[in-house]
Amino acid sequence: MESKIILVVGLLFFAFRLYAQKSESKNSDNYIKKLSGKEIVSELHRLNFFNLTDKKDLKITNDDFEKSYDELSFFEGHMRDDLSFTDNRFYFIDSEELFEGGGLIVYLEKVKKSFEQLNLKLSITDEFHQQTEKHWLHKIKLNGKEYIAYDNDFGDYDWGIAYLNFIEMLNDQLKMQGSKEQFYPIISSNDGRIVLLTDEQFKFVKMNYPSDNEHPREIKDWKKGFKF
Repeated sequence: MESKIILVVGLLFFAFRLYAQKSESKNSDNYIKKLSGKEIVSELHRLNFFNLTDKKDLKITNDDFEKSYDELSFFEGHMRDDLSFTDNRFYFIDSEELFEGGGLIVYLEKVKKSFEQLNLKLSITDEFHQQTEKHWLHKIKLNGKEYIAYDNDFGDYDWGIAYLNFIEMLNDQLKMQGSKEQFYPIISSNDGRIVLLTDEQFKFVKMNYPSDNEHPREIKDWKKGFKF
């Protein structure tokens, strides 16, 4: 009889500890409830992520964000045949093309749409480039302020440097004009991408999507991967 009482008490103690551990886990800052794709899209709407999306593109954009999350845990929406995104926040950036002459203007003209939708200015003037056998200098003015697109000897990280400088000049202009939005790097390559987010939107993505090289990162973290 006494052994049965000890056994019951032991089982009750074990059950209590298991319940307490689960409660502590749920109350922990590290506990994150897995959302559905629909919930992800709903929360992105609440955070005004889709405020740059044209109404005619909203359904296909929502559907693709939901599908990408549910099937792949991937943060990306619908891409058109011309490699533009219907959300007007993601941008495809071929870093090789960006680095070479002519590419900078092409991509500045593309992201100009987001500036205009935010009622911001992006005037592009005075592009200058100069090349020697070993060195490439590339400058441009945005809204009258001069930026360095590239000013280095040729090396292993040419594309990555041009990609980073591109993001930083855009973010400087966004900040100067009082915008809460910033561009975040995702990947720099022939199929590179960037995305325009508020700080709150970025934190939501970091909390609910994988933290890997296929998702947005802060520039300081992106630099670490290239030892800049």
